[in-house]
Amino acid sequence: MSNSIASELARRLALDAEAVCRRYLSNGHREGNYWLIGDARNTPGRSLFVRLSGPDCGKGVAGKFVDAATGEHGDLLDIIRETCRLREFRDVVDEARRFLSLPQPASKSNGKQSRTKATLRGPSDSARRLFAMSRPIAGTRAEAYLRHRGITALHETAALRFHRRCYYRADNGSPVQTWPAMVAAVTDHSGEIVGAHRTWLDPSRHDKAPIATPRRAMGSLLGHGVRFGVSDDIMAAGEGVETVLSLRCVLPTMPMMAALSAAHLSAILFPATLRRLYILRDNDPAGERAAAILIDRARAAEIEAIVLSPVQGDFNDDLHHLGVDELRAAIRVRIAPEDVARFMSLSA
Repeated sequence: MSNSIASELARRLALDAEAVCRRYLSNGHREGNYWLIGDARNTPGRSLFVRLSGPDCGKGVAGKFVDAATGEHGDLLDIIRETCRLREFRDVVDEARRFLSLPQPASKSNGKQSRTKATLRGPSDSARRLFAMSRPIAGTRAEAYLRHRGITALHETAALRFHRRCYYRADNGSPVQTWPAMVAAVTDHSGEIVGAHRTWLDPSRHDKAPIATPRRAMGSLLGHGVRFGVSDDIMAAGEGVETVLSLRCVLPTMPMMAALSAAHLSAILFPATLRRLYILRDNDPAGERAAAILIDRARAAEIEAIVLSPVQGDFNDDLHHLGVDELRAAIRVRIAPEDVARFMSLSA
């Protein structure tokens, strides 16, 4: 991809820098001539600022950002790359073109070659494309769905996006349908998208779509998960996105991961720095088995494992039936005392 194409896209994005920020840095806000946010990955905060207007070139150009905390700097293409977690520059360009409603460049290959390339694309590639085609959840039906489930801790949710018309097929012989969907990026330890999870939503109610399997995953899932926060020495892992986000309501700064099923929870890969793991098991036989396997694996790796079990079927049920205050009180006495001060302070 030539530098001239990148420069032209960056220039066009800068002409409507505030719209770019509202789309990709949705956890920030405008103050004067700047958009303030925690970092280029849409973390809430104030250390990174994007200039919203200015000359097309030279000092004070619009669309440039600087992170005062880290010294990181760049333009709006860099913002798109970071928030969408795109590895290949051509994918960044494609996403920028979609935002600007520009036509994609015509393929130079013939139809047969294009079909061959399509058949060679793996499910992880499809997951990355789906995520790139979706938008941040702020103000969408995906956000409304989560809030209807009692989940209000929606910080550090760059791994979640919304697709207005996501394809769904009941089985191979059924016609393709389109439904709104919450799309969750499954990533490895490096942050690379290796899969995606779709929760199809009812367009008329704040609930899952009335279809046979409203949740499906694709890509390379084993060992990986949907991540909220950056894991270090302590993290929590559970099955569903809603389960994990329910615990984030009372442990707002603890890094967490949704493995998407009991089987995948038992097989998560441990970060090299991990010293304590909270296992957010579901209250069923599959959840019990997953927790037992994970405890054994953690002990073998010299990682302290603490199981947190819900009163109801899962922690989203607890949040819904008990309320956030009672759930917080129950969790407070079951985690290490030092973790109460470290991870629970913002929710107290």
